[in-house]
Amino acid sequence: MASQQDYYGTLGVARGATEDEIRKAYRRLARKYHPDLNPGDKSAEEHFKTVQEAYDVLSDPKKRQMFDQVGFYSENARPQPGQYPGGAGFNFDGFDFDSFVRSGAGGAAGAGGAGAGAGAGSGTNFKDLFSQFFRGGEGPASQTPERGPDLEYALDIDFWQSIKGTQVRVNINRQETCADCRGSGSASTGTTNCPECKGTGNVEQMVGAMRFTIRCPRCNGKGKTSNICFACRGEGRTSKPDSVEVRIPAGVQSGARMRVAAKGNAGSHGGPAGDLYITVRVQPHEFFQREGDNIEIRVPITISEAGLGTKIEVPTIDGRALLKIPQGTQNGQKFRLREKGVANARKNSRGDQIVEVFLQPPDTADERVRELLRELAKASPEDPRAKLFANL
Repeated sequence: MASQQDYYGTLGVARGATEDEIRKAYRRLARKYHPDLNPGDKSAEEHFKTVQEAYDVLSDPKKRQMFDQVGFYSENARPQPGQYPGGAGFNFDGFDFDSFVRSGAGGAAGAGGAGAGAGAGSGTNFKDLFSQFFRGGEGPASQTPERGPDLEYALDIDFWQSIKGTQVRVNINRQETCADCRGSGSASTGTTNCPECKGTGNVEQMVGAMRFTIRCPRCNGKGKTSNICFACRGEGRTSKPDSVEVRIPAGVQSGARMRVAAKGNAGSHGGPAGDLYITVRVQPHEFFQREGDNIEIRVPITISEAGLGTKIEVPTIDGRALLKIPQGTQNGQKFRLREKGVANARKNSRGDQIVEVFLQPPDTADERVRELLRELAKASPEDPRAKLFANL
């Protein structure tokens, strides 16, 4: 059973709201309850999901039509008794029409010999046949506007573009409404008799021993079909290259997904276009590594710098910065440079830079260097591994 929710109330709009009003309401609530703006707030996260669900239904004309008619929407659900559009009040979802044809009407047809094949072959659309009658004789569903499919695009940017932000032009191929037929898929002139009903507008269909005359599903009872549009071959849409200007905000992370509204494929039968979703892939840097809003880097220091202490210059995303190395610094020790990381516009804050130092042994190719190391060993004869054997 589909859950019944007041999607209009969720978005705070009237039932007769326009698409633009629904879109504006969704954007306002999405910004308010987005999980990135409310880290750790489960209530905001659930509210965001509810808002997203409401927008997914109300922004799709077909889904919205079903919701307005029966009070809920589900991909699998059907109207319950008394809720069927047109007031017939029938629900065929639990009825085994195949069994009905095999045991009842199909058996009667089998007794007639020639009708057996028609009865067995028609059982699968018996349900659809009855649905047409109980819709009030409407015949097949009319071609309602449908939203176009979304497009996905992977965009590679370098490390510095992700830190500073950038403006890029993305070249895509998207389906647009055919200019020749305006999306109808039919030529502007010329009609022919429908090959299905031979121009009568009705077709006969056998279900077991019963014969039904129904509206032709191919021409929708008109008896005529239009010639197919040559430009789009009846699809109503044609594929064309397009160029989209995209602004990449400063501080964007790899894997971030951005939406460009109405830049997906065109809709059908006058429906709105889908959206373009761009997934950002940030290329790694030679020295810098990003962890959230922090920047990490490994910097070498000499033995004398570690032992005596000093000040060294280290690279940051803003340029050079001074770092104090205290006496007796150990290999792998980490230091923090406050607010030298990535700026986060949503949190109105900035991360830090973490500097990990590692000891760079001296070049022992020079005899003088080796002599100094021998003197150092004599001056400091302690065994650094002695504690490892203390309890053995």
